[in-house]
This record gives sequence, C-alpha cells and structure tokens, in this order.
Amino acid sequence: MSTIELRKRLIEKIQHSENKSLLEDVYRLFELEAQSLEIYELNESQLNAVNEAREQLKTGKYLTSEKADKEIDEWLNK
Repeated sequence: MSTIELRKRLIEKIQHSENKSLLEDVYRLFELEAQSLEIYELNESQLNAVNEAREQLKTGKYLTSEKADKEIDEWLNK
C-alpha cells in the first residue's frame, strides 16, 4: 500500500469514527511525531564545543571506548 493510499484510508476511518478515545490516541501519536520533527538550535557555546570535537577527531586527539575503559580500570586499581 502506498503512502497516499494509506493516508486516504486513515482519513476515511478518522472521519467515520465516533470513538473519542481512539481519536484522542491518534491525535497524540501525531503530536508526538510533530515534536520529534522539531529542530533543536544550538547556542554559540554548543556550536563551538561541537566544532572543537570535530577538530579533535580530525587530528586524532580522542580515546576509543576500549582505551578509555582500560585507562579507567588502571586508575581504579591504583
């Protein structure tokens, strides 16, 4: 079933439904989708941190998870 056909079927079912609880649930699902589509805007400080991290990745100045775990284990065993 194509997206267009699915949309048509849903609209038809919604238009004929008298089940308030079901309609409220459908509405909540669409609200959740709308919230997940919101774009989060980073402030200048956050953008700088992201750019710094990207630069560190390019220059190899980072730890892998394995290396970080090893360093933590060594530190805890001191």
